[in-house]
Amino acid sequence: MNNEKEFRDFMLHAHERFVKHLSIDCVIFGYHERQLKVLLLKLKTLGAWALPGGFVSFDETLAQAAQRILEERTGLNKLFLQQFHVFGDPGRSHRTAAEIGFLSGQANMVVANDHWILARTISVGFYALTEFSKVIPKVDLFSELCEWRDVDRLPKMIFDHRQIVNEALKALRMQIYHQPIGYNLLPENFTLPEIHDLYETILDKKIDRRNFPKKLLTLGLIKKLNKQKKIGAHRSPFLYKFNKPRYEKALKEGIVLVF
Repeated sequence: MNNEKEFRDFMLHAHERFVKHLSIDCVIFGYHERQLKVLLLKLKTLGAWALPGGFVSFDETLAQAAQRILEERTGLNKLFLQQFHVFGDPGRSHRTAAEIGFLSGQANMVVANDHWILARTISVGFYALTEFSKVIPKVDLFSELCEWRDVDRLPKMIFDHRQIVNEALKALRMQIYHQPIGYNLLPENFTLPEIHDLYETILDKKIDRRNFPKKLLTLGLIKKLNKQKKIGAHRSPFLYKFNKPRYEKALKEGIVLVF
């Protein structure tokens, strides 16, 4: 990949493709070993981390732009996606011409001080949910690493990206009471302790182990399989899976989960 050529093409033709001063920032949540994780990019030379994001093409809706960005970073499409907030404080996205040059990996590159990419940008926040093991993280033009980080141990981040993660987590915790979004974070088949641990991790609170599965079963959101998971000599819990038709209906109509 010729970074210099890509960067020059981007800077020269961005105004022909993208809406000025409007961007998307995506908080991609994954779940692994009882940890809620976020997919982050480490920016070239600056040492700071950022959320996957990008500008909106003239022919895209906001959701289409977010899906494109998600697919570019994860290799997946049709992820659960939810718009949750707009970030537009003055100075939130301050960039200098020198920083843009460094991010490109070409420190000698000159960016005009009046280029619109340096001006104030309004960002629309989306969060996405995916099963951790399905993602193949991919870097973009401005980054050297793309990897999962624990949501409670985030590194230094640019702009207001830490705030964006915090707002996404608040939105996720509110929505989990009204939509069965655990479907997007677990393997196809799972045990009751595994889905219980997922919800406890997201909500960061204890949930009654007896009432929680009863609620999901009563609503028909999950169903028991005639399969067991081999854990040890005396531990073979039954496996469950989401009832896809009930799940899709609950996503559209909403539910009320009280834990």
